[in-house]
Amino acid sequence: MEVQGKIKMVSETQTFGSNGFRKREVVVTTEEQYPQHIMVEFVQDKCDLLNNFGVGQSVKISINLRGREWVNPQGETKYFNSIQGWRIENLQQEAGGAGMPPVPPMDAFEPADNLNEEDHDDLPF
Repeated sequence: MEVQGKIKMVSETQTFGSNGFRKREVVVTTEEQYPQHIMVEFVQDKCDLLNNFGVGQSVKISINLRGREWVNPQGETKYFNSIQGWRIENLQQEAGGAGMPPVPPMDAFEPADNLNEEDHDDLPF
């Protein structure tokens, strides 16, 4: 699955526990009729993927939905969902028309000087 939008916030990397679990969060605002602010977390070595991204950039993030179960001390079962990112791409690079050949400058085209109004063509218009 993927989420697209503009980066609203990128957090610093947080480290938890004695085993050094790392987590970093990014909030992306979707660009649709009713924009959504989606928080995506990157964990462990994926935290470093956010190093080259900042607020205002248009991005596409590949995500996985994660869910987990937790039983609290009172014996009640709780469920939590998270959105984990595993790849992030800058969409502004693609906005230049990726896959399109470059357009030559206007001075690369020579004007047609040898037009003769009496030459008949077979075009119907």
